[in-house]
Amino acid sequence: MAMEPPSKKKKKGHAPEAQFRRALDTCSRNGDLSGALDLYRAAISNGTHLISYHFNNILHLCSSSLETLPSPDKPSAISSGFEIFNCMIAHGTLPTEATITSMARIAAHRIEGGGDLAFDLVKTLKEKYGASPKLRTYGPALFWFCKNLDADKAYDVENHMVLNGISPEEPEIAALLDVSARLGREEKVYEYLLKLRGSVACVSRSTAEVLERWFGSESAREVGRLGWDVSAVRDAITVNGGGWHGLGWLGKGKWRVSWGSVGFDGRCSCCSETLACVDITQKETEMFSDSVASLAMSRETWSNFTNFQDWLGKHAAYEAIVDGANVGLYQQNFADGGFSLSQLDAVVNELYKRSHGKWPLVILHNKRVRVFMENPSAKELIETWRAKGILYTTPSGSNDDWYWLYAAVRLKCLLVTNDEMRDHIFELLGSNFFPKWKERHQLLFPRKVKYTFAKGVLVLHMPPTYSSVIQESETGSWHIPIEDKNAEEGRRLWLCATRCGACDNGCDDNLPGGSCQILRSLPEMQSVAAVKHANGAQRSGSPDQSDNKSTDQPGDN
Repeated sequence: MAMEPPSKKKKKGHAPEAQFRRALDTCSRNGDLSGALDLYRAAISNGTHLISYHFNNILHLCSSSLETLPSPDKPSAISSGFEIFNCMIAHGTLPTEATITSMARIAAHRIEGGGDLAFDLVKTLKEKYGASPKLRTYGPALFWFCKNLDADKAYDVENHMVLNGISPEEPEIAALLDVSARLGREEKVYEYLLKLRGSVACVSRSTAEVLERWFGSESAREVGRLGWDVSAVRDAITVNGGGWHGLGWLGKGKWRVSWGSVGFDGRCSCCSETLACVDITQKETEMFSDSVASLAMSRETWSNFTNFQDWLGKHAAYEAIVDGANVGLYQQNFADGGFSLSQLDAVVNELYKRSHGKWPLVILHNKRVRVFMENPSAKELIETWRAKGILYTTPSGSNDDWYWLYAAVRLKCLLVTNDEMRDHIFELLGSNFFPKWKERHQLLFPRKVKYTFAKGVLVLHMPPTYSSVIQESETGSWHIPIEDKNAEEGRRLWLCATRCGACDNGCDDNLPGGSCQILRSLPEMQSVAAVKHANGAQRSGSPDQSDNKSTDQPGDN
């Protein structure tokens, strides 16, 4: 086949459209909006054929540049954006979701009516252009309304999102919380606080500061009620899996807002309240365990797993489940390595001691047990386990992961495994059923126990007695953990908000700021934590409660 003449290659590389694209890409990389607009106008004047890529590139550059443009230059850039968008429509080029997102961002920079214009663009996206909005498409309108204290229109945007199957995430919920708090819409603050709890485990510092302002406001002081039904609140907390009741604000009067820490025993350094170990709700437990069972039965002999379900229903008193294969094969990847029954036995006996005489349940595949039964000493141990109800042997052809997973969720007990649950089983569960549970692994397995063997000596890494999630107590107090991926759990900052009457530290409402207000601001708490870290302070057990009563001596971190 003859090669194309060099002259044609050169001509093709210098076509106006190619030259325009290269120059436009350079402007985009350099953030040169002025240069891109000059290129665009020259292309229109020269009759250069423009495609969707060109329009979207310029509109994206325009929307991003508006964030840093001086105020006097913004009106011109906004007008240019709409000029380009209208030209795109006139040329018969169909806008995409990315197009409308850029246009919504441009519209939101309008001082007057920017939110309405941005929202109108999103609302007509599907009808006019056949595209579906994303979370980012709604952001400009939502944040504009929140910033301008138009709460009702902000709620309308959120409702439209939900109707389109899109859930707000922390930035959106924080904005809705903020506008609701500023306007004293206490019922909406409560609603969005629960939505925040359902969206993230720990919150960003900026979100925590929104909540700090709310709890310190006069509006927050007035919300709530006295004389609530304690039994109804406790029942709701139980049904919800612990950590929240969802029955509205409890108590009356001023909130004591503090930044503190939580000890390993779950006690708050600010108010001495003990936080809960939070599970998924009873309904979610049933849904998840039923889904595990359904998937297991669709992938192996149906009767095998139903037999296990029946057996577990009659033996539901176990307080710990052990992933036998995971423990037995730990650090056995060496030349003479194999299945270490002694490691598994060490875990069994340690759990027995810690639970004051209750044996755990070990899940182990039948093929491994058959091998052990050929060894006299191993056979004796296996028979002892069977006699004490310690061992459940999964049948040939089954995957023992299904069994320990189902048992741990169904019984809501300790799960001993180092399995990070990344294989096909957990991907299947995560992608098809409960994606948020995979992200919030602590809620699905709040009692997961990891282990190590240091020179043959077992060390169990027990889970905290509490969960680092937003918690609402039966007394009406709130505890909000702050996201910090670099800090150990015991050093995590928490925002504590409690009514004076619910605090154990002997608050005096006549004292300025309250005697139990350990630290009045986040920077103060961060400063103390930094000093302690620099001094090599190590936290063990619960904080010294005597320090927590003093404004000058913050609780331990």
